[in-house]
Amino acid sequence: MARQIIKFGTVNENRKARFAYSIEDTIEAGISLTGAEIKSIRYGLVTIVDGFVQRRGNNLFLAGVEIQKLPTAARIVNFDERRQRQLLLHRNQINRLIGKLSEKGATIVPLKLYFNNRGKLKVLLGIGYGKNKVDKRETIKQREWERNKSRIMKG
Repeated sequence: MARQIIKFGTVNENRKARFAYSIEDTIEAGISLTGAEIKSIRYGLVTIVDGFVQRRGNNLFLAGVEIQKLPTAARIVNFDERRQRQLLLHRNQINRLIGKLSEKGATIVPLKLYFNNRGKLKVLLGIGYGKNKVDKRETIKQREWERNKSRIMKG
């Protein structure tokens, strides 16, 4: 089975994050990766559902993201599939995100992994707060109402 190579556009999206967190702000960041990891991502062998941002010293790292090895290159290249990867941001952006992380209940999660129009891999990070059960139910009700409303308008 031949996989399609992704040159531009979305590689992976974390739809679960928008349901579990109320996202207040988003920020685009680069990621420090090896060549073998980029090649695996171009083939779509990445999962960001369990990802989160962690502070280590004065830097931010993306943890919980799994980049699988290509089956054809597994013998040649070895890398840790779940290692923490450094986020590439300006110093003022890092300081702002560290300030947000220090707030109670705040978390930073990856929302989308994509290649921009220049072919560079970017991650869209969302700064959010966890929802409780009532908020999640309200989200479900709102989504169902929108779906029903579009059916009514269509018919």
